Amino acid sequence: MAVQEARGHTDADGVHEGGCTCGDCPHGAREGHRRAVAAFLRRRDEFAAGRGLPAAVAHSASASRQWVSEELTERAEAVAEQSRAEGVARLARLWLRTVYAVWGAVTALLLAEALTAIGAGWTGARTAALLAALVVAATLTTACFFHRARGGALAPVIGEDNRFSTSRTVAACWVLFVAYAVLLLAARLAAASGHAGRDALLSGLDLARGAGVVTVLAVVCGVAVLVRRVVGLRILAQRLQKVPAHRPRAADLLTDDSGRGAFTDIQYVAISAVALLFAAVRLASRPDQLPDLPWGLGVIVLISAATYLAGKYAEGGRPVILSVVRAREPGDLDGPIRTGDDIEIRGSGFVPPGAQSADRLSRMVVRIGAVDVHVPLVPVTGGFRNPTDSVLTVPVPAEVEPGAVEVQVVTAAGVATNRCVVQVTE
Repeated sequence: MAVQEARGHTDADGVHEGGCTCGDCPHGAREGHRRAVAAFLRRRDEFAAGRGLPAAVAHSASASRQWVSEELTERAEAVAEQSRAEGVARLARLWLRTVYAVWGAVTALLLAEALTAIGAGWTGARTAALLAALVVAATLTTACFFHRARGGALAPVIGEDNRFSTSRTVAACWVLFVAYAVLLLAARLAAASGHAGRDALLSGLDLARGAGVVTVLAVVCGVAVLVRRVVGLRILAQRLQKVPAHRPRAADLLTDDSGRGAFTDIQYVAISAVALLFAAVRLASRPDQLPDLPWGLGVIVLISAATYLAGKYAEGGRPVILSVVRAREPGDLDGPIRTGDDIEIRGSGFVPPGAQSADRLSRMVVRIGAVDVHVPLVPVTGGFRNPTDSVLTVPVPAEVEPGAVEVQVVTAAGVATNRCVVQVTE
């Protein structure tokens, strides 16, 4: 009751605190999210320093911890809602930026052709390249319009976890490049006047000349499909924890779900970009055939793709409890676990990648017997002391019956750990 009374007093004073996106807020979703995050961090650091506690709960360590945890949970949910609103607004604006980028690339191609044509003269190959670029740009613009609520032409490369998929992005780049090369040859074939010229252009599509590009295209597309299948099966088997992101970011192509740089993703993007650049140079120098990607470079791309796929097989893991002990404060006497005591759960994988935010941490549950206990948020300056990836501390509620009880952790991704049996005494 003291906790609820104290919460009622603070809620009355917090109207519109931290920035909002309602009609009274002139700053919009982005500014509202920024202000909400700043207010949450400021409040968390105040609690970590022992300030801001109401007098009704300050006398009890357990009551103050519960009050702080619930207060931070509510504020974290508000921040998460602001973040989701900002993500929707970003996606709604992204399709226009994608259109601008596509037509900017067409303009850059036109300028490059115009500059290189000085002295050499304008050729039919330059006209065909420009026409092929216009067809690709028009197709992407149409796709942007029909998928404008999901990021425009980037919608197919956004995964089910609301992050940019590295495998889909690499595959999409190769598909667009090969489609552009074929359109270029088709435009040149339509403009050819003699049989000899047509036969030469048709021979440029022979598999013997484009075997390297075709092989790389088949492999990267297969990797994109296989990665989706592998990730889905590992999630269903509870061997991989996936937490959806609030919005996709360009950094997703080079990082894991927690935002740390991922070697497998970085090398896959870097090697694919180098191979694509080489193929584009070959196409520019010989626009009468598919770019003959050397087998040495093609094998490098295949090794990079295999490394990326192996990394997807190896990442993740199921959370596990190693031990459960009674949490002991300095000066406490040693003793058995009783109702009302705090227990310390030691293990690994309690916080999935991408679940470090307060709204995700507050979703963690410890099942003690038949009672579900939400893990309290214990703030420290710059973060949280509880929960962590390897240690959780929760109280044993009075509803737990004395005797042998099973302890199990359910993470923010919904994955349950193994069960660990502990003895609870009266």
